[in-house]
Amino acid sequence: MKKKTWVVYLVVTAALVALGVYAQNRFHFNWTVFVQQLKLASWGLIGLGVALISLGYVVRAMRWVLFLKPAAKIGLFSRGWFDVLGAQIIGYTGVALLGRPADLMRPYLVARRIRLPLSSQVAVYVVERMFDLAAMALLFSTVLIFAPDRASLPHPELLRHIAIVGLVGTAALGIFATIIRLSGNAVASGAEKVLGKLSESFGHSVAAKIAAFRDGLEMLGSLRDVLNALLLSLFMWGLIAGAYLVSLRAFVDSPPLHNMTVSQIFVLMAVGMATSVTQLPVVGWFTQIAGIAVALQWLFGVAKEPALGSSAVLLIVTYLSVIPTGLIWARVDRVSLRKITKETEDSVQRTAASDQAKTPTFNESQQPTAK
Repeated sequence: MKKKTWVVYLVVTAALVALGVYAQNRFHFNWTVFVQQLKLASWGLIGLGVALISLGYVVRAMRWVLFLKPAAKIGLFSRGWFDVLGAQIIGYTGVALLGRPADLMRPYLVARRIRLPLSSQVAVYVVERMFDLAAMALLFSTVLIFAPDRASLPHPELLRHIAIVGLVGTAALGIFATIIRLSGNAVASGAEKVLGKLSESFGHSVAAKIAAFRDGLEMLGSLRDVLNALLLSLFMWGLIAGAYLVSLRAFVDSPPLHNMTVSQIFVLMAVGMATSVTQLPVVGWFTQIAGIAVALQWLFGVAKEPALGSSAVLLIVTYLSVIPTGLIWARVDRVSLRKITKETEDSVQRTAASDQAKTPTFNESQQPTAK
C-alpha cells in the first residue's frame, strides 16, 4: 500500500473512531437490545440473502462471457466459463478486502486466463458498468413510479422526480451508446476538434476514450446480444434487491424492518451505492454500515439498535459473504490478492501508455495529423 494511501487510511480511521466516541456520548445506544435483535433475527432468511448474492456472481460471469462472444466462444460451464467465474469471485474478494483499487483485478484475471489483450477486457469492464447503471436506473425508476406504496416513502414527489430523471438518463445513455456504436470515429473526431481548442492533449485523450468505449460496445455483435446483456443485468440487480429485502425482513423483532417494501429497498440500495463509490480497505465497511444505519433511522424510522445490526448483516450478506469462497478459489489458483492488485495497476498503466502512443489523432480521414 502506498504511503499516501496509508495516510488517508489512518486519517479516516481516526475520524471514524472520534465520531464513534462522540456518538456514544451524545446518543444513548443499548448494546443489550442490539445483541437481542441479532439473536432474534431469522438466519434462514439471511442465508437466503447470501444464496441470492452468490447466484448474482454466476449471472455476472454469464454476462461477461456474452461480452467475450466475438473474441472467444466459451461454452456454459466449460473450463473457460469457470475461469471467468473465478475472476469475478476473486476480483470482488479483492475489492472487499483491498478497496476499489482492486476492482480492475477482474478484467486482468480474465485477460490472463482467456489469453486476450488487457485493453479488450478493460473495455468489457466499462461496458459492464454501463449495463449495471442502466439496469439499476430502470428498476429504481420503475419501482418508484409504479409501486403501490410510493406515496408512503419519504419525500415522494422528490423521489418521483428523481425516478423520472433516471428514466430519461437511461434513455439518453442508450442513445449515446447507439451513436458511439454506429459512428464512434466521427464522435471521437468531433470531440477532439472541439476540446482540442482548449487543450490538444485533453481533446486527444477524450477521443481515445470514446474510441475505447466503441471497441467495448463492438463486443456486442447484435441487437439480440444487447437485449440478452440487459436482461441478465436486470435479473442480477433483481437478485441483489431480493438479498436486501430478505436480509432486512429477517429482523422479525423490528416491525419497520420486517415489513420493508420493495420501493423502500430500492431507496436503500441507492444509499448503499452512494456510500460504496470510494471504498477504503476495511474502513469502508464501517462507512457503509454507518450510511445504511443512518438512512434506516432517518428515512424509515428504524430504532438505532436494529438499524445498526441490520446494516452490519446487510454488509456481510451483500459485500463480504464472497470472501471465504474468493480466498479458497485464490488459494487453489495460487493467486495472491495483493500481488495481483499490484500487477493489475502496473499492467493497466502500461496498457494506457501503449494505447496513447499508438492511438492516432482522429480526423475525418482517420489518419494521423501531421505535426
